[in-house]
Amino acid sequence: MKRKVLALASLLVLLGAWQPESAMAQQRVQQTTNGLNLPFVDVQLRPAQGAQETSLSVQLLVLLTVLTLAPSILILMTSFLRLTIVLDFVKRALGLQQAPPNQVMMGIALFLTLFIMFPVFSRIYNEAYVPYSEGQINTTQFLQKAESPLRLFMFRQMESNNHEDIKLFMRLSSLAKPATMADVPTYVLVPAFILHEMTVAFKMGILIFIPFIIIDMVVASVLMAMGMIMLPPVMISAPFKLILFVMIDGWTLLVTGLVRSFNL
Repeated sequence: MKRKVLALASLLVLLGAWQPESAMAQQRVQQTTNGLNLPFVDVQLRPAQGAQETSLSVQLLVLLTVLTLAPSILILMTSFLRLTIVLDFVKRALGLQQAPPNQVMMGIALFLTLFIMFPVFSRIYNEAYVPYSEGQINTTQFLQKAESPLRLFMFRQMESNNHEDIKLFMRLSSLAKPATMADVPTYVLVPAFILHEMTVAFKMGILIFIPFIIIDMVVASVLMAMGMIMLPPVMISAPFKLILFVMIDGWTLLVTGLVRSFNL
C-alpha cells in the first residue's frame, strides 16, 4: 500500500514539473512566431510586416535623432551663439563674478533667441509641421521644409562679409563654386555660420571691453600715483564701471544693439 502511495505521489510531482515546462515552451514558440510580449506593456513587439512598416521605422529613427540633436541645433544654428558670447563678454568687462549668475545669463540669451528667431520658427511651424501633422508630406519633406528657413537665416547673417566664410569652407571641401544658395550643402553652411557668428561676437565683445578697460587703466594709474600699490585696482574700478553701465542704460543699449545686429 505504501509503495502505491509513493508511486502515485511521484507521478503527480512529475506531472506538475512537466506541465509548466510544456507551457513555457509553448509560450516561447508563440513569442517567436507572433512577436514579443513585454510585461506590463500592452504593445507587442514583432518584426516589420512589409517594406512600408520598415520605411516607417526608419523615418521614426531619423525623427528621434533630430530631436536628440535639437539642443545643438538651437545653440549653433540660431542667434543663441552670438548672444551668449557677447553677454559673457559684458559680464567679464564689468568684473562681475556671481551676479548675475550664469543661469540667468543663459536664460536671457534663450528668450532673446526666441524673440529674434520667432519669424523663422513661425515659418517652420506653418510650412513644415502643420502639413506634416495633417499627413500632407512625409518625413523627408518635413525635414527639407524645416531646414529651409534656418538656411535662409544663416545666409542672411553672412551677407555682411560677402559670404567669405562659405567660400572658405567650399574651398576646404574642394567643391565647385555654387550658382545659387541652394547649391551650398548644409554641412558647409553650418560651420561657416558658426565661424561667422564667433567672429562677429568677438568683435562686439572687444568694443564693449574698451570703455571698461579705460576705467581700469585710469583707476590703476591713480592708485599708483597715490602709492597704494597693494590695493587691487579691480576693487575700486568695479563700482565705477557699474555706475557708468547703469547711467548709460547699458542693458537697453546692449539688447538693442544685439537685436539690430541680426539681419532678419
